[in-house]
Amino acid sequence: MRIAKMSVLASLLVAAAACAPKQQETAEPSAFEVIFSRKSVRSYTDQAVSDQQVEQILRAAMAAPTGMNLQPWRFVVVRDQAVKEALAGGFNKMIAQAPVVFVVCGETTMMRKPWGQPDAEEVEMENGNWTADCAAATENLLLAAEALGLGAVWTACYPYEDRMGPAREALGLPDNVSPYCIVPCGYPAGDDRPKDKWKPENIHYDKW
Repeated sequence: MRIAKMSVLASLLVAAAACAPKQQETAEPSAFEVIFSRKSVRSYTDQAVSDQQVEQILRAAMAAPTGMNLQPWRFVVVRDQAVKEALAGGFNKMIAQAPVVFVVCGETTMMRKPWGQPDAEEVEMENGNWTADCAAATENLLLAAEALGLGAVWTACYPYEDRMGPAREALGLPDNVSPYCIVPCGYPAGDDRPKDKWKPENIHYDKW
């Protein structure tokens, strides 16, 4: 009899659990939500950015479009304080204050076969698309940081020699690799908000 009562009680508990409202799972933001919420974040807390987060961000960066699939982008992840301070120089102290800094670089010349000559030997050739490819990778990087709840800001390096020179020296870049931009990244310390940049007057249809 006692076993029967326990069986009935167990059945009632199972039924109650099935009828209870399920706890809503936290949904990941959509691509549009991430795009429209992205903003330039220039101050950060001391909270560390994990290696897993860094890899996720770089995976997103390398998913960017690239001319002829050359993928000329190269990334230097900087955590060392002395290197961050060298990158910051006298123009941007926030670089030294960020927990992690991404330096997006590009190979300006690459070993490849001449276009339309699949049987030819590889030769060193200028890559005129490296800046466009690095720009696409940087935007993906910024959006990935936003999606992870981090803040980042695109800090120009190329084509300013007074910024590129110190970056080359601090990072020990090869001759054919140029620094494109520096992106400090971390958990936002302030309440930065995205800017509304929608301007219909900038749009033309079919002709100017």
